[in-house]
Amino acid sequence: MSKELDTAVRAAKDAGHIALHKFGELDQTDIHPKEYKDFVTEVDKACEESIASAITTAFPEDSMLCEEGSAANGSTGRKWIVDPLDGTLNFIHSFPVFSVSIALCDAGNELVGGVVYQPVLDELFTAEKGKGAFLNGNPIHVSKRHDPEHLLIATGIPFKEYHYLESYVSMLRDVIHDSAGIRRAGSAAIDLAYTACGRFDGFWEYKLFPWDYSAGVLLVREAGGIVTGFSGSSDVAAHHSIVAGNPATHPLLLDMAQKHFQEHL
Repeated sequence: MSKELDTAVRAAKDAGHIALHKFGELDQTDIHPKEYKDFVTEVDKACEESIASAITTAFPEDSMLCEEGSAANGSTGRKWIVDPLDGTLNFIHSFPVFSVSIALCDAGNELVGGVVYQPVLDELFTAEKGKGAFLNGNPIHVSKRHDPEHLLIATGIPFKEYHYLESYVSMLRDVIHDSAGIRRAGSAAIDLAYTACGRFDGFWEYKLFPWDYSAGVLLVREAGGIVTGFSGSSDVAAHHSIVAGNPATHPLLLDMAQKHFQEHL
């Protein structure tokens, strides 16, 4: 394990322990509105502070982008992308599905390292570019399922922007028809990690940010899957959209996304 991945793993686990310590114990004064239907807690902030400290101590010349505002402008060209608590609304409601996500981009803006840690289950997903993806140290791979009657697909449901709601509902109808079931976990990082290990056969969501998906994108790709934006480009940041899956489910979901979201691309 490289120094970079080791640092990310230790930082993710430390943040996970902070979250677990407060899980189910939040007071209303710990919760603050960030914007419409979006919240931040004192736990998000504590987790981010812990992660940022670990990374800047180990790699003081690297840049950093964190969901809750921690930032650093380094000189190496490398950038760490951090979501200290992905699934904050779940956490607020004591729903035990949330994660810590840490990714590293090199100077060419290529994802080279990623960690997604699910504290409640003590599940650690890791990946380094060209070295495969792992769950608690064991290799993982995307599913081989391709028959629509057996597919379990994950998604994120619009909750504060509605201009694309009709497009989403139209695509949802198609996915319902061409799958065995749909799940909405409330953490894109977990959705992508579960796609990487074959629990989900695919995942799609519109309007995500780099801290939501960066580590998960690398996990899926290193597990043998395909990840693009709705446009079909591997540059998922271009439209903040994600289609991920195995070699059979990705094209299926991409065709639907391009059909229903054409006006938004």
